[in-house]
Amino acid sequence: MTSCMVNIEAGVATVTLNRPEAYNTLDVELLDRLPGLLSQLADDSDVRCVVITGAGDKAFCAGGDISGLASGEGIEESQALTQKLEAWAQSARILHEMPKPTIAAVNGACAGAGMALALACDLRVGSENAHFTTAFINVAMSGDFGGSYFLTHLVGTAKARELYFLSERLSAVQALKLNLLNWLVPHSELETKTKQITDRIVAMPNLSYRNMKQNLNAAINQDLGSVIKLESKNMMETAMSKETQAAAIAFFNR
Repeated sequence: MTSCMVNIEAGVATVTLNRPEAYNTLDVELLDRLPGLLSQLADDSDVRCVVITGAGDKAFCAGGDISGLASGEGIEESQALTQKLEAWAQSARILHEMPKPTIAAVNGACAGAGMALALACDLRVGSENAHFTTAFINVAMSGDFGGSYFLTHLVGTAKARELYFLSERLSAVQALKLNLLNWLVPHSELETKTKQITDRIVAMPNLSYRNMKQNLNAAINQDLGSVIKLESKNMMETAMSKETQAAAIAFFNR
């Protein structure tokens, strides 16, 4: 059984973390595969949107499976492992930066590195089974996969510190109130709601979303002048495209 399944249909690539017996935790096989897979989807012109979810009804991803990692390495091995961890964590960066919308369909437990992957996505739709926890302090670890970056930007510095230091479990309702989820639906409707969102996304030009995502990512860290300059360049690029002109005509003819 492969630890990760990919299905591409009508412009939507669905990546399913497929270790339901282990709460879809990230083992070495999955950690090694995911960055390259996501890079391929980012570069695939036929893919207009990427959805990531977990197999089964219990978990989106309960974090990293550290059971297979050796302990007590020397300095050289520890440095190599640090580099490996940084390479694995590129999955979160790719989800955040790829030039197309990314959506996490959160169907259950979402913890540790799994929570970071969900927060790296542009949008998150969760079922009533979803629950979140940073988890790292429970095993006396400090956190990875960009989770501190994404959580701080989503909920602010004070709340991010609280959630990391105390590792409180957040219900789906609490996650919605904190903007960790964009939508909350009954578990049976998670797939339908996700498809409604992706249908709207794939109906519009790729270039529009690529440039829009550039603007929004720049707005996180850049000053207003820089964002306005980028917006202006991207606006003209989209305005001159045939797809945008056709969409404008269709809008005004409604």
